[in-house]
Amino acid sequence: MAVVHSLFICIVLIIFICRYYHEKWISESEGRQPPHKDLDISVQRMKCFRKFFPVLKDLNQVKDEYSRFATCSEELNDFDSIYDRWVLDPLKWWANHGQSIPMLQKLALKLLNQPASSSSCERNWSTYNFIHSIQRNKLAPERAEDLVFIHNNLRLLSRKAEDYSTGPTRMWDVGGDGFESLSGVGILEVVDLSLDEPEMESVSFEGGDDDDTEENPRNDEYE
Repeated sequence: MAVVHSLFICIVLIIFICRYYHEKWISESEGRQPPHKDLDISVQRMKCFRKFFPVLKDLNQVKDEYSRFATCSEELNDFDSIYDRWVLDPLKWWANHGQSIPMLQKLALKLLNQPASSSSCERNWSTYNFIHSIQRNKLAPERAEDLVFIHNNLRLLSRKAEDYSTGPTRMWDVGGDGFESLSGVGILEVVDLSLDEPEMESVSFEGGDDDDTEENPRNDEYE
């Protein structure tokens, strides 16, 4: 599902990159065509429009606006608008020339303003390096993945604690993005990631089986 969602977003973003409609870009390579003439992109574009504009009146309006944008017709058929498609950043083009197509402009600015970031992936890799270190290099991949999962969930749970906003462990996990591995983050030395805290236990083991609390008869043999 994540791959499908990413493909959807990538294709949708293509329709708002203005230079893909410019003759210079199309003529640079044989077989290129603008996004509105590509079947696969057009299908994803319509899915996007239906998702963001469920009301039929709005959907018809945004389709009309896109046809004017794609064909450089009416208000968009002027020298500056067409020339700037090649020289301006897409976000700047929509800010300068999208006033005549307001619904499409709003959607374009919303999508193009989203920064691309790999911090989530880097945070996950840092956590994995912290767990699967030189001292713990015999961990099976499945066990290491489980520990990364637990560590990430403990980090989310720790944000509910009062100490996350104050004290020596204030926002302890935010700085992790700036390090290649968590071994260099000194603040982790004072962070308790165990499940011994009552607040976390109540969240993590809520609805647990009462039978688990009974004394194990095997323990008597070793007392």
